[in-house]
Amino acid sequence: MSARATLVVVCTSTGLLQLQLAGPNVALPQIAGDVGATFTDLQWVLSGYTLALAVVQLTAGSLSDLLGRRRVFTWGLALFGLASLLCTVAPSAPALIVARVVQGLAAGVVFPSSLALLVQEFHGADRRRAIGVWGAVVAMAYAAGPLIGGVLVDLWDWRAFFAMTVAGSVALIAAGRVWLRESRDPAAGPIDWAGVSVLSGALFLLVFAILRGNALGWGSATLLAMLSSGAALLAVFAVVERRSPAPMLDLSLLRNRTLNGASLAVALGAGVGFTIFTYVALFFLVVQGRGPLEVGVLLLPLAGVSFVAAVATGRVQRRLPLSPTIAAGFLLQAAGLLALHGLEAATPFASLLPGLVLAGVGIGLINPLSTVAGLGVLPPERGGLASALNNTSRQLGIALFVAVLGAILQASLRADLQGVPGLTPQALDALADGDVEGGLRGASPAARAALQSAYEIAYSAGVDKLLLVSAGIAVAGSILTMLLVRQRDLLPQPATASG
Repeated sequence: MSARATLVVVCTSTGLLQLQLAGPNVALPQIAGDVGATFTDLQWVLSGYTLALAVVQLTAGSLSDLLGRRRVFTWGLALFGLASLLCTVAPSAPALIVARVVQGLAAGVVFPSSLALLVQEFHGADRRRAIGVWGAVVAMAYAAGPLIGGVLVDLWDWRAFFAMTVAGSVALIAAGRVWLRESRDPAAGPIDWAGVSVLSGALFLLVFAILRGNALGWGSATLLAMLSSGAALLAVFAVVERRSPAPMLDLSLLRNRTLNGASLAVALGAGVGFTIFTYVALFFLVVQGRGPLEVGVLLLPLAGVSFVAAVATGRVQRRLPLSPTIAAGFLLQAAGLLALHGLEAATPFASLLPGLVLAGVGIGLINPLSTVAGLGVLPPERGGLASALNNTSRQLGIALFVAVLGAILQASLRADLQGVPGLTPQALDALADGDVEGGLRGASPAARAALQSAYEIAYSAGVDKLLLVSAGIAVAGSILTMLLVRQRDLLPQPATASG
């Protein structure tokens, strides 16, 4: 048993979970044809995983501190493998959606327990280097998802992507039982079932409302009811935790400005990175007509630069000023987004490469250092809770960006396509929702070509707006980091690793 073996198992498991966020994107057309999934079904294939993942992490983090991190990690991986098997054999769209939700629940159990194992095993400079590697894997796996998915879809079909996950889960369970050391919080009290129930309900309502905001309408009574109910449950949770003799979340932690700043940095960094990985990839697919495998290859420089930058940052973090370096990462993200601005169908990849490289370096700075800041304010025995806060912030940031950027893109497409000759209201609705085939169905060949060209121009303009909005948010992230994150709030750590 060794600390390095723990790092391998934790990073591999994290990579496997991250692949499930972006990998299925390139398989959506094939899934639709195979199981008869509608456009809404396909949205839930993606968002069902994210919703479940975001909801359970805080609860799972507290449980791993109480019950044992290796035990919870193993249970979560077993459920993850089973859910992946159900995805592989799903006979219909509803069955696939249910399996994806279960897969997300299992991932929400594995994420905090795996990172907590890493925090427990490493200390001092070794921990910073280990978190640098972990942060690099998070970025690399997310970026590599479309490439790996594209390879498997091209060689076999969409089910091969989930079958690969089953095999990976089995191998990691076996490795974890051999190499991982059990650890828990010796001061953990009994399970706070009231807090678990109320918080899970609150997060479900809030994340569900964010993910469905575009479909339901941001001013709809249903959405407002969900948001207000979620906020009310959060207030109830605060009361429950104050009265509980053994609360799952010590509310005094929320007064720690560095913890709050690190959580914001994680959320905003993940959201801005989502813009780059997802909408630039969609530009390549939708506007430039590239194939899934080609798009994955084009995103490799971004993934590779972020990986190298994150590893290097982890190695020299001790000599870097914490908040200025994270702030610089956000500014590099903003510079990369601005360099990508001005997309057109004929834009060559070479002109986009500098922007992708700048953004990749920014991601490589933000990811490990914001994680160091968030984990560093809590002692290692509370690593499950600390890692759960970190990962929950990441998923909430992505969910919020999915909703906000999706609403901006829809509004932009609708405004730019309004009044295009030959475009019916029904076709406009379909195109604004991203259903290109539905929007062009029934049009004559000549009209179809004209509508396709108008859509590509409108889509490029819409993505351009997202790049500007995300650049502005990255600048805001830089300012907030400088105001909130303080090096002196981090707890002192032993100088060497254990194990």
